[in-house]
Amino acid sequence: MPTTALSDQARAKVNLTLRVIGRRVDGYHELESVVVFADCADSLTLAPGQDLSLDASGPRVVECGDNADNLVIKAARLLAELVPGLTTGGFALDKQLPIAAGIGGGSADAAAALRLLARANGLALDDPRLMEAAGRTGADVPVCVASASCIMSGIGEKLTPLPLPRLPAVMVNPRVGVPTKDVFAALGLKKGQLNVGITDLVAAPAWPDRDAPLGAWIAALSAVVNDLEAPARQVQPLVGEVIALLAACDGALLARMSGSGATCFAIFGSDAEAKAAAQSIQRAHPNWWVHAGTLS
Repeated sequence: MPTTALSDQARAKVNLTLRVIGRRVDGYHELESVVVFADCADSLTLAPGQDLSLDASGPRVVECGDNADNLVIKAARLLAELVPGLTTGGFALDKQLPIAAGIGGGSADAAAALRLLARANGLALDDPRLMEAAGRTGADVPVCVASASCIMSGIGEKLTPLPLPRLPAVMVNPRVGVPTKDVFAALGLKKGQLNVGITDLVAAPAWPDRDAPLGAWIAALSAVVNDLEAPARQVQPLVGEVIALLAACDGALLARMSGSGATCFAIFGSDAEAKAAAQSIQRAHPNWWVHAGTLS
């Protein structure tokens, strides 16, 4: 068992596309999404062997609520139920990402906790108990365990690798709440109802090769939408304003919302264009969360 603290990064998740296939009779929504990960992250450390606990700090810590309800603690407890004698410990979270923002901040933290517990206990990342604990913690946690670009489908449990090129991007969160339950309520699917036609189910998108020109990827991504974007705009019209602002930036190739919002993103043709756009938006909206970086 490691005697020194272990550390990991909880990278932000971005949904480049998000189709809501339908709503199952049990109430869960079936999704299909191209997921990538950003170069902005929370930091998590684990001191193995201590009592299970969480100490949170950082600029977003006031948004986290009660530590006892944090997904880091939930994931650790669920894994301990599945792995007899699991060594847990004291977690320390540096919270940098906005929460309830459509970029999986809490889910990424939980996934980082599972990775750290796997290291502390000699478990492989593909250990089925690890992924079971991830799925029971939350729908976005399994995809965050590997934090690698993929197609996520089902209710988040089906992951198919999809290598993407490095994408210069700007992410913007206007610091308004867009509750996921309200967005799905606005989508309005009844139990057992499909949201796509049979043709959509059969004709899967043809994704370019990783080394294809950026324009080919933009064209392919542009052909698939985020089905939650329209209902999110109904819940919070500011989402539409953020997307329009990003789309109007010089060099923006594609602008849309991630997940259920309110974080939106734009892909740019170059790092310089992304950086210039982020600086302009931050000057105009100093209270917004703005990040220029890459998605991959």
